[in-house]
Amino acid sequence: MKTLIRGGHIVNEGHTFEGSIAIEDGDIIEILHQSSPDASDFDEVVDASGCYVLPGVIDDHVHFREPGLTQKADIESESRAAAAGGVTSYFDMPNCVPQTTTLAALDDKFERARQHSHVNYSFFYGATNDNADTFQLLDGSRIPGIKLFMGSSTGNMLVDKQQALERIFKNCRLPLMVHCEDTGIINHNMASAKEAWGEDPPVSLHAMIRSEEACLASTRKAVELAEKYGTRLHVAHVSTAEELELIKPSAVCRDTMTTKITAEATVGHLYFTQLDHERLGAKIKVNPAIKTPVDQFLLRQALNDGRIAVIGTDHAPHLLEQKQGGCAKAASGMPMIQFSLVTMLELVDKKVLTLERLVELMCHQPACLFSVQKRGFLRKGYRADITIVRPDSRWTVTQDVIESKCGWSPMEGHEYRWQVVRTLCNGRTVYANGSVVPGTLGEEIAFHHED
Repeated sequence: MKTLIRGGHIVNEGHTFEGSIAIEDGDIIEILHQSSPDASDFDEVVDASGCYVLPGVIDDHVHFREPGLTQKADIESESRAAAAGGVTSYFDMPNCVPQTTTLAALDDKFERARQHSHVNYSFFYGATNDNADTFQLLDGSRIPGIKLFMGSSTGNMLVDKQQALERIFKNCRLPLMVHCEDTGIINHNMASAKEAWGEDPPVSLHAMIRSEEACLASTRKAVELAEKYGTRLHVAHVSTAEELELIKPSAVCRDTMTTKITAEATVGHLYFTQLDHERLGAKIKVNPAIKTPVDQFLLRQALNDGRIAVIGTDHAPHLLEQKQGGCAKAASGMPMIQFSLVTMLELVDKKVLTLERLVELMCHQPACLFSVQKRGFLRKGYRADITIVRPDSRWTVTQDVIESKCGWSPMEGHEYRWQVVRTLCNGRTVYANGSVVPGTLGEEIAFHHED
């Protein structure tokens, strides 16, 4: 099948220009500046006039809850939300049930995605206190890397024994994505808060309990271990200004990152501050906690100076009843994948970053950091993962547009001025006209990691 996308403003590799994209059998076969081939040569013609044509977003950090927690979410529902949000590829985390800490569990998730995922997929392998010896058995062409929890979070996968940490950092030759929070500091802070406020302290105290000190101590340890063993460390969901001081600027050189230690910021930490708990309560309770307006300001600055390499979501659905309560009782995590791109486009309008830089952080650099094969860019010979967005197209988030299985969003009631109008995955339209195309399936992502 041949498809032509014409008349749009193409945003790719630091440039924006009017042009057309020709697609055949799922691959980009031509990118034309200010011109278009004969439409009669194509089976499908997509008119992108007035729109911006971007590479499909790659979300490096999601929790789709399958297997074992599918009352909250599953691969089908959350990949549907991804497609509606312009996300064409995702990397899912290992803290499901059973945890993705064995080869059998990993294979099971691939098979589930093959049958049900509307967009492209891969899965992190989870590190534990005693499975570092299995890293050598992993097929690095199939997975983005290893996920390590150096702080207690959803799923009880905490690794905090020094000997186990040393073994993981030493043996990991794939990118090691780390959740950094110091559990001892958090437990001390929680005990103090309970003594003052009772068994379930108000959610407004969440940033005090899961504090800047807890994040900084753990991130510092991870950086020290990575420098000791030469590990490719990727610090997940950086939330504090202090952590940024540990990260050197990175950029893309020949489709790889220029430093071995990189950082991710999430849309939630970039968009909200702890003051928003007053308005949204535990709906924005996440780990690590959303911090101060100063932290948010400096995280936004780091989007442009190279210290933040990737923007992800940490998409983590819970049922709404599980989000009731305070610091101790309300579950941590929120769904965000459907609204991540349009939220970041709102920050483009606010001059926080340029549209070209957004594409680097959400498309190009995730592909480079994790060595994704032939995705993340609009290039001849690459898979045609493409998102078309329209500016000046106002709409409001209502419950009926939410695709995530949990059925709620912290963005309900919010009016956007950007809209995802079409998502193509491997050259096929998976989302258009406000709905996901039935029967569409993504592909397993391939990687080309180098030692």
